[in-house]
Amino acid sequence: MTVSTAATRILLVDDQPLLRAGFRLILQAEPDLTVVGEAADGAAAVEATRTLLPDVVLMDIRMPGVDGIEATRRIIRDRAAAHDPRVLILTTFDLDEYVIEAVRAGASGFLLKDAPPEDLVAAIRIVADGDALIAPSVTRRLIDTYAARLPAVREEAPPPGLDHLTEREREVLGQVARGLSNAEIARELVVSETTIKTHVGNVLAKLGLRDRVQAVVYAYETGVIRPGGS
Repeated sequence: MTVSTAATRILLVDDQPLLRAGFRLILQAEPDLTVVGEAADGAAAVEATRTLLPDVVLMDIRMPGVDGIEATRRIIRDRAAAHDPRVLILTTFDLDEYVIEAVRAGASGFLLKDAPPEDLVAAIRIVADGDALIAPSVTRRLIDTYAARLPAVREEAPPPGLDHLTEREREVLGQVARGLSNAEIARELVVSETTIKTHVGNVLAKLGLRDRVQAVVYAYETGVIRPGGS
């Protein structure tokens, strides 16, 4: 007897119908993914999230009216929907200035619109599974640009919650903030990837963070790592 697994429910949000149609064709070809609806602007996206209950919202940034940033904020920060959806931001540029605001709004991932179809599919699965994702070409510059906008952290003010982490967990947090994957951190620290995954999970749980994106924000906002630091 086989146990059926419900397909990941996806809401497509983009003001260009042809792009939505293209995304739908790609995603509907995957047996574990299903597109439950579409929206052409942020306001419609918020309402559709509330009524269609998607697991992942594939969100464009630049749209007329309510843009993708404000829509993400309403969905994630203001909890417009009763469930706990994830938002995967689509950006045209490898360092869109709005992506920084999407971090604050609660987005769980960022992907370039010109990414190959297999990367789009993989990104949705990663985000739906509760992890976070930033396109490799975006990660480092996004982090440095974001961090440069933060106010200086007072040296005498200890980062909130940091004292709950072990020395190794603090080290892993710093590596996550540098944009390293679990596999890359494992190689640097000469431990297994499974061990790093456990450490990351502990860091998120102890600090009350949603995912790796929030961990990066926390690390820079509290001075755990500085621009260009390690």
